Amino acid sequence: MQLEAEFTSEPFHGEGPPPEHAVKARDTAEGAGLSADFGPLGTLVRGDADTLLDALPAIARAALHGGATRVTLQLRQVGDDAGEPAVELHSALARLIGDVERELGGKLDTLDRAAKQRAVRLLKERGAFGLRKSVSTVAEALGVTRFTVYNYLNRDQD
Repeated sequence: MQLEAEFTSEPFHGEGPPPEHAVKARDTAEGAGLSADFGPLGTLVRGDADTLLDALPAIARAALHGGATRVTLQLRQVGDDAGEPAVELHSALARLIGDVERELGGKLDTLDRAAKQRAVRLLKERGAFGLRKSVSTVAEALGVTRFTVYNYLNRDQD
């Protein structure tokens, strides 16, 4: 049996090189013989179930020793459904949106304009816009257009 595991480690960094905790976790996974896809918000590893399950404690330990304050894991058995996405790629983004909603005290689409701009700024700082199609997902959560999200992002650069 083959498994896939998606793990994210926090804190996220928006720009620049990936944080040490993420690199250490990826290197540990690869050192265990797992195939790893390294991304800005998480790492997807694949391999034999026993190999992957045996490596998970070392991966988590490496991330924590590298400075992570949280490690989140999703496991999935790989079947014959090759057309289906391996994992829910927006899970990290959904968690980031949820964190910002809790921080700002309400659903993003209920916030006033200034709070929505702050939400976009917080999501940017946490690396949310490193994922493909994240602008569309954030726009939907905010109840605004993608154009508006891009305006908020551009305004933040000024």
